[in-house]
This record gives sequence, C-alpha cells and structure tokens, in this order.
Amino acid sequence: MVIKVFLASSSGSTAIKKKQQDVLGFLEALKVDYAQLDIACNEDNRMWMRENVPVEKKPTNGIPLPPQIFNEESYCGDYETFFDAKEDNAVYAFLGLPPPPGSKKAPVKEEEAQEEVEDEEAKGEDDQPVSEEEEELRQLEEEEEAPEVTEPRETACSGPS
Repeated sequence: MVIKVFLASSSGSTAIKKKQQDVLGFLEALKVDYAQLDIACNEDNRMWMRENVPVEKKPTNGIPLPPQIFNEESYCGDYETFFDAKEDNAVYAFLGLPPPPGSKKAPVKEEEAQEEVEDEEAKGEDDQPVSEEEEELRQLEEEEEAPEVTEPRETACSGPS
C-alpha cells in the first residue's frame, strides 16, 4: 500500500506550503512509504485528485486544496483531518495502515488478549463466569497466602547525645 500525498510544488500560499511540509515531515518521521504527486506540474494528478475527493469533503467552491491524502485509491483526508488524527495518535488508522510492531496500539491488543485468556481460565471447568464475589474472595485468598512484609524498625543513633 502506498500513501499518495497530492501537493502543489509551486504554491504561492505559505499556509499550504507549511501544511504540505507538516504532512510530509510527519510521514518521514513515521517511516511511512508515500508518493508525492504534484498537481501544479501534472494536470492528470490535479484532475485525479479533484475527481476522487468525496463530494462531502470538498470546500464550498468545489476545488479541494493540497495537501490531500489517499491510501492507493481510498481517500484518507485533507490537512485538517490529518492534523486531528495526529493529535489523537491515530495516524495509522487515518491512513488505513496497521500500526508497526512495538507501537502503543500493539501492546494494548496484547494486554486485551492476555486478559481474555485469564478470563477464560477464571471461568473454570463448567464455563460459568466468575461472579464479583468469587473474584474478591480469590483475591483475598491470594493476599493471605502472600508473605507478610514487615516495616524496618527504627534504631536509635549510636552517637553522643
């Protein structure tokens, strides 16, 4: 899957240039494979971008401004939706990409899977869910079995008084 970023290499707008740089810089930092498609120098790119931005995402004048982001043929969004995804730590979901191994999303899934395994084990042989009372009782039993931790005693200083 290649992320396509439609941009204008010769834009006179500093706001557009900054938005384009922000998107490209963030994709570089994440090491996401992407292709820059220039709409200023290539009429085919400009027409394809304009035709493939969904109607509900187009501005009131009907002409979407760069940067526009696609995952292959699927529209991801414009700069504002990219920025929102970045703020929510959801860029991979925004781009339609799986998060890389070791990212914040992956450990959560592993923890959830571990919790499901523990829940299944807790059900017991009869596959009945464990009630809250049974769970509390089990925790109390575990605490009673744990070795007692004693606090260190205070000792008097052996120096002169």
